[in-house]
Parts: sequence; C-alpha cells; structure tokens
Amino acid sequence: MNKCEIITIANQKGGVGKTTTAVNLSASLAYKGKKVLLIDADPQSNATTSLGIYRNDVEFYLYHVLTDSKKLSQIIKKTDTKNLFLAPSNIGLVGFEKEFYNKRTQGRELILKKKIAEVTEDYDFIILDSPPALGPLTMNALSASDSVLIPIQCEFFALEGLAQLLSTIKMLKEQINPNLSIKGFLPTMYASQNNLAKQVIYDLSQHFDKYMFKDINSQNLTIPRSVKLAESPSFGKPILLYDMRSNGSIAYQNLAEAILQGV
Repeated sequence: MNKCEIITIANQKGGVGKTTTAVNLSASLAYKGKKVLLIDADPQSNATTSLGIYRNDVEFYLYHVLTDSKKLSQIIKKTDTKNLFLAPSNIGLVGFEKEFYNKRTQGRELILKKKIAEVTEDYDFIILDSPPALGPLTMNALSASDSVLIPIQCEFFALEGLAQLLSTIKMLKEQINPNLSIKGFLPTMYASQNNLAKQVIYDLSQHFDKYMFKDINSQNLTIPRSVKLAESPSFGKPILLYDMRSNGSIAYQNLAEAILQGV
C-alpha cells in the first residue's frame, strides 16, 4: 500500500465551506477507489451528521481517543459511501481543549498524531475537519498532517485572517511539524456572475498562484455556490450520493482528481 496522506482542512473563519470540503473531498477520493478515513475534529460535529450519523447516538468519539479511553480504531464507523470511514465527533470534544491547557506538558500538540499513527497503514488518505479556530484541536490536526487545504469563501473579507493562519502554519512547521506543507487554497461558494467573486479569484491568483488547484483545463478550480451542495448534509449524504451530476459534485470530483494528480 502507498503511504497514507494526511490532510487537514483548516480556516479559522467560520462559514467558508470547511466541513463541506472535508466531507465531499473524502467521499470523492473514496469514489475514486481510495480508502479514506475522515476524522471529525470539530466539536460542532457537522461532518459526523453530514454523513448520516446522529452525534447523540455516538457513544465513543474523538474525545475518548485523545484522552486515552479508546484507540482510534475502536471508534471508527462505516458510512454509506463505499471506502469512506468516519471517526465521529460530539460536543463533548470541547472538554479536550480545557484539559489541553491544564496539562502544560511537552508534546501535547502531538497527541492526535500518535493516535493516527496506529491506523495509517489501513488508509490511503486521512482527512481531518478542524474547528473554525486556531486552538488546541486545530493545532493537533496540523501537527499530525502532511499538508493543509484552506477553503476561502469568495466574499469581501475572504483574505481577512489568512495572514494569521499562514503565520501559524509557519510556526508549526518550524517548531513541531517540519513536514507540514500547504496543499492549496480552495475558493468556495463561487458565483461566476458575481464580480466580487471574480476579484477574489484574481487576487488569490496574483499572490498565491502556486497554491491554486487547477482543473483538467488548467483553470483555477473553484467550488460553486450550489443549492444541492447546501441541501445534502440535511439528508446525511455527501453530494456524490445526493446528486452526483450537480455542479457541486463535479467540482469536488475535480478537486479529488487534482489531488491525486498533484496539480
């Protein structure tokens, strides 16, 4: 088996399509034949419910792994998507952040990395959905990852906070995880008729072209603003299972292909 690639989906801004990307990229990679584990590292547990698993029905979740009550392999659940598995979350995961600050011990940013190491041989990809904050859970996710994928909403404040996130990534790379790289920036909620959205894409291309994903036509890859994409989580399905032919589904399949091809 090829080396497992670990990718964190991160942005400290909320509402940028982070969980949507984590769920649908994972499903698209699985659809392409890769064995994928999605780790829901967000206490809001939206990735868990987006895959049809009701968070209150989950007895053991990521908190129990991070606090040594369970091994990661013991909480993993199958999903309705072939080849896609889930390590679920629950609001109780917020307790880890309190314990994190109370520990003040060396290596506390590497707890999740050690837990993930136990299962990497079982998967081609491990995708982590992180909280919309640069706190302990996001730090642990980034410390455990090979790369970070950053969704950026096509709106006026799109680049706000990006410098802080890039600074945090640089700090982690220098102090904790020297192998961490930026997988790419992913413009989300893109509407081609919106001049502001076009300006955001232009600005990103001018400053960060090397981090922009490209489609098969070498154009900047974007995730469209899509009703179907917004509806699918309420049905507990990734967009692939909800409406495979929708523009949102095609966009995430293109993203998965770009990652597999390294473009």
